[in-house]
Amino acid sequence: MKINKISLLMMVWGGLVFAQNQKYTMAEAVNGLRSNLAVKNIAQPSWIPGKNTWVKADKNAYIYNDLATKKSDTLVSLHQINKNFTKEKALKRMPFVTFLSDNSGYYKTDSTYTKLDKVNGEWKVKTWMVIPAKAENITVLEDVNTVVYTLGNNLYANQNGKAIAITQDKNENILNGQAVHRNEFGIDKGIFVSPDHKKIAFYRMDQSMVADYPIIDWSVVPAVNHNIKYPMAGKPSHHVTLGVYDLEKGTTQFMKTEGDKEQYLTSIAWTPDNKSVFIGILNRDQNNLDMNLYNAENGNLVKNLFNEKHPKYVHPTTSMIAVPGSSDDFIYQSEKSGFNHLYQFNLKKGLQKQITTGNWAVTSVLGIDPKTKDIFFVSTKETPLEKHLYKVGYNNSKVTRLDKEPGMHNGILSSNFEYLYDSFANADTPRKVDIINVKSLASENVLKADNPLTKYAQAQVKNVSLKADDGTPLYGKLILPKDFDPSKKYPVIVYLYNGPNVQIVTNSFPASGNLWYDYMTQNGYIVFTMDGRGSFNRGLNFENATFGKLGTVEMEDQLKGVDYLKSLPYVDADRMGVHGWSFGGFMTTSLMLRHPDVFKVGIAGGPVIDWSMYEIMYTERYMDTPKQNPEGYKNANLLDKVQKLKGKLLMIHGAQDDVVVWQHSVDFVKSAVDKGVQIDYFMYPGHPHNVIGKDRVHLMQKVTDYFDLYLKK
Repeated sequence: MKINKISLLMMVWGGLVFAQNQKYTMAEAVNGLRSNLAVKNIAQPSWIPGKNTWVKADKNAYIYNDLATKKSDTLVSLHQINKNFTKEKALKRMPFVTFLSDNSGYYKTDSTYTKLDKVNGEWKVKTWMVIPAKAENITVLEDVNTVVYTLGNNLYANQNGKAIAITQDKNENILNGQAVHRNEFGIDKGIFVSPDHKKIAFYRMDQSMVADYPIIDWSVVPAVNHNIKYPMAGKPSHHVTLGVYDLEKGTTQFMKTEGDKEQYLTSIAWTPDNKSVFIGILNRDQNNLDMNLYNAENGNLVKNLFNEKHPKYVHPTTSMIAVPGSSDDFIYQSEKSGFNHLYQFNLKKGLQKQITTGNWAVTSVLGIDPKTKDIFFVSTKETPLEKHLYKVGYNNSKVTRLDKEPGMHNGILSSNFEYLYDSFANADTPRKVDIINVKSLASENVLKADNPLTKYAQAQVKNVSLKADDGTPLYGKLILPKDFDPSKKYPVIVYLYNGPNVQIVTNSFPASGNLWYDYMTQNGYIVFTMDGRGSFNRGLNFENATFGKLGTVEMEDQLKGVDYLKSLPYVDADRMGVHGWSFGGFMTTSLMLRHPDVFKVGIAGGPVIDWSMYEIMYTERYMDTPKQNPEGYKNANLLDKVQKLKGKLLMIHGAQDDVVVWQHSVDFVKSAVDKGVQIDYFMYPGHPHNVIGKDRVHLMQKVTDYFDLYLKK
């Protein structure tokens, strides 16, 4: 049978078109990037200490890559490890190994730590330490054969196989060694080890004065109540102190952080000589920060290093970083210039200089080269929509960009400060990994991932820049169907968050920012999303523009987006929906009630309804207390505005939600019933803030079906 060239071309083109127009399933839209549509990545990358060698996990082995010799080979394999075990005790998969050198490391299985050592070319294993199965907050001190951990509410150390109780508090409301202040202020741990690994600083939190709050587990019959301590705005807060345990002496000394017992302790760090501890003391009003230095031996205040004040709030989230080779010089991060920047501070001379400057933010510090004193950091210097890798001279403040391509970059600095492992993505690049020479800026690509979405009908994404009432640029994305027809009228969904510490519009992959957006465009919708004032990575003034009036300035900005949408001839202004979770749920409900003529449909997931029922640390930073700011709380409270609802509102909440507690939506439903207002409500017996897998798919199907019911013609 003969096939002419034109027919063959049409067959090939037809197959290509079909291959690029496949629709996402809901499971793929919600979980695909973590499952069948996952972008290829390098597993468990790390640097061998002291060498220009990086390691990755590959199937059942770790592969080393020597940058000096350009040699790549197996460092250790599962087969080599299992030579040490009987068939019955052999490991089924490669464990996660922490390498101490190219000849030694350790891994953890269940509650056992196992040491790996290469002896005469063979990898040998031995049991190193065993800790209780329920141990949490585990910190390993490799050089002194010690593991520090929490068990229940107390802190322990296993030193050379011997378990030591560092604390012995019988009151379960006194917690030791755990993160405090509900993980605000950048706090993500409660154990801080001295540089010589001989002393352990730890948080002690007494929350007995905080009211109990019931969290009901509905998965069992009868249901079971679990009380948690949930400090609500304006109510009593917990009391926190910092202890220091000496592993050699077996003694504990608490730092004498005098003042209001409800003050916040953050920015914990040790001095290089192991003698003193930095503690940032933030008052409960969160507008006054004292950075203090305390003697670790006797707990006495050594000196107040500096004070920061702000009429709205000070928000410390980082610790002092010691400059290598100096006992007195440190790097501190502060937003006092309006953007988060690096400052040089000397213990004897005080503030020396601001190292980085400009209308952009340092987002993290990767390390400081002990030879050159170059500081490696990540920032938004090029654009607030991207993150890039830089170094800055400690002495001359010269900033050098280290990467070359646009996008969101993350770096891992080698221990000898000569190379950076740079993993990044942008709208057109699912993932690339480069190894960058930080001196020559030469780079070697070690991974360029294929686009796993090529066979799908990917949305058209247009970057949008609008202006707030004060002229501030607002960045958003207009997400259109692949087969977009400008002569048609489309329903629109506005997806938002617009709360503190979150940014949803960036130059990342996928271009839309979320495959559920693409899914909705494949089903006939336009999606719009924008970060208004109050959101992250735009500087202090941009963030605190919402101070004292949450849900007001943010709505003004989102309504600028609505005006833009209404100006587009292909947008059906009578079929607009709005959707968000948590703070986005608060925003969704606020828009439906305070601007009831804008959206036909709203779906609020886990919304804050009354800020007086949200946690102290977050709420009082942005709203002060209900007593200090009654008008702000009244305006933001949605319970007395339910009667203004005109459109259709679906509220989704998890009964076990311990972040935005279920009472928010329960009270809202009661208020709606009392006022004769109809809303739709979906209670999920879980925690929607953390729901993943099939449960998340079911939730998003519920969201999609509700929009389809009221926005589809």
